[in-house]
Amino acid sequence: MKRFISSFLMIGAALLGVGAQSGAAAGESIHHVEVPTMDGGTQSLREYEGKVLLIVNTASRCGYTGQYEGLQELHERYAEQGFSVLGFPSNSFFQELASDEKVAEFCEGVFGVSFPLFSMVDVRGRGIHPLFAHLTSRETNPQHAGGITWNFNKFLVDRNGYVVNRFGTRVSPTAEQVVGAIEAELAR
Repeated sequence: MKRFISSFLMIGAALLGVGAQSGAAAGESIHHVEVPTMDGGTQSLREYEGKVLLIVNTASRCGYTGQYEGLQELHERYAEQGFSVLGFPSNSFFQELASDEKVAEFCEGVFGVSFPLFSMVDVRGRGIHPLFAHLTSRETNPQHAGGITWNFNKFLVDRNGYVVNRFGTRVSPTAEQVVGAIEAELAR
């Protein structure tokens, strides 16, 4: 009987997402995550508490690299209202430059990027960074979960650190649906 009860409790816990392996419990905000900075340090996303964020996995040699322009436009348009784009370069699809320094140089030089760019991270696979594990996990983000299939996936995060929307690669950062969702979150 004890074995049956123990098995029952373990199955129930798994269904509820208790003990999730992703490094974050269901319902937990992204603010607990530490991310690597381009200068070799780390930064807590807690520093962005109270801001609406658009978190994007980026690449410098992708057919969608031109989206940097739209991301910068959003950042400039809404920064004073408590909004920020956070860019996470990734070579998960073999389309990123060789170093953080080269990425920063390219983004600033070609697109005038002034929003925060972090150190390169893996956005899928065994080496997935905890932030992207959290963003894509069914346990921590059931409404907008699913693996990253290409560069420039966009996760809209509310002021409390919870994902409220997700936009795929082909959706321009300045598309009506993205702008409308950002404005709705800023109005809350």
